[in-house]
Amino acid sequence: MASSKILIAGFGGQGILFSGKALAYTGLKAGKEVSWLPSYGPEMRGGTANCSVIIADTQIGSPIVDKPDILIAMNLPSLEKYFFETEKGGYIVYDSSLINKTFERDDVSIFAIPATKLASDNNLSGLANMIIMGKVIKETSVLTLEQVKTSLEQMVPAKKAELLANNIKAIELGYNYI
Repeated sequence: MASSKILIAGFGGQGILFSGKALAYTGLKAGKEVSWLPSYGPEMRGGTANCSVIIADTQIGSPIVDKPDILIAMNLPSLEKYFFETEKGGYIVYDSSLINKTFERDDVSIFAIPATKLASDNNLSGLANMIIMGKVIKETSVLTLEQVKTSLEQMVPAKKAELLANNIKAIELGYNYI
């Protein structure tokens, strides 16, 4: 991997910034160069939110991701906005529980995962973001599942151990989703 430019987009409250932070922290712990650039509207919850993450083997010149290699779309407005901006040969992963519209491209790999429904069905409410992260890890190999699990163990305080267990369960659910 020379460089992966990741854009995570959705509504505030969907865990967009946490997902980006987890990816960036994992990349950092793996010895990579990383950048994490959050962006959100003034409304926060319910407003727009996106996060640019770059994980690279070499120094990063700019933290801005305008043409992602990997797009994670958590809602329809985000998918519509960034679908055609994704680089050829890239990956698009979106929450098909919240996005009922289909888009076509033959120059990217597209993965629809019903993350919100899977989260609800598995008593993991609010963790659709982590389910999608698991799918991204599986399909792109940007990081390994073990690297992400280890970094989450370091990110989540011991007093919130139940959150760690649920986040790992959600990531594994997405990783193993077919």
